[in-house]
Amino acid sequence: MSVEQNQIEVEEFGNKVIWITGASSGIGEGLALAFARCGAKVVLSGRDKNQLNRVHGACQADGAVGKNLLILPLDVTDYNSMPQTVERVLSKFGRIDILMNNAGLGARAFCLETSMEVYRRVMEVNLFGAIALTKLVLPAMIKQGSGHITVTSSVAGKVGVPLRTAYSAAKFAIIGFADALRAETAHHGIKVSTIVPGLVRTNAVATALKGDGEVIGPEEGIMDEGLTMFEAAEIILPHLARQEDEFFVGDGQEVQMAIMKRKDPQAVFRGLEKIAAQQFK
Repeated sequence: MSVEQNQIEVEEFGNKVIWITGASSGIGEGLALAFARCGAKVVLSGRDKNQLNRVHGACQADGAVGKNLLILPLDVTDYNSMPQTVERVLSKFGRIDILMNNAGLGARAFCLETSMEVYRRVMEVNLFGAIALTKLVLPAMIKQGSGHITVTSSVAGKVGVPLRTAYSAAKFAIIGFADALRAETAHHGIKVSTIVPGLVRTNAVATALKGDGEVIGPEEGIMDEGLTMFEAAEIILPHLARQEDEFFVGDGQEVQMAIMKRKDPQAVFRGLEKIAAQQFK
């Protein structure tokens, strides 16, 4: 990153109150560290308090001031706890400038092998949790006359690939929510951005669900390809500084496939059918 680009991001995000869900690992962790380095006030949310404490410590070790960080454990499927959680952020910092709906849950199985409970769980985490939290934060942003809401989708939210019927359904849906919300809130001075990552080396596969609801686990869910969480954050921040509506993170084959789908969807569909047939054997 150039010195000039770093200065732009410090000016854009310094002293902003940025709330990140799914901040205990992966892209969320990378973003927390990057925003903290800019001097932002960062709210770290996730289900695992121990991991949030680790990220909190990493932010401080990287130069963040302790009073600018808030650990706020949150399960995005626990709607009843959300109002008081929002109040804690507002009580601590007085405003919310950027809400990053980044919490996610994957699933990998063929449709016939995926239980309805898994479909519901994946939709709850990836879609309904983001909607519920956004609805509670929006009034504060409207009152302050500004704000920026982001959702983290996926290339799987642009191209439905084999074994991802649950995950793709949720990630396609969150894009639709963001698109409609963008239109509704622009006149309030609120911006909405959709982040579309390609492959990022996180624990997303290890924590993903099998068709019966069992967690895949670290032994099977190994990811050794794609961007690191630091590289992903370095790509994301400039796009957010420009308040872009939607952007890809990375330029690997999976991103190229999503781009190709716009030009020649039939070719992509036929190719994926062949991949599915091979996986089914």
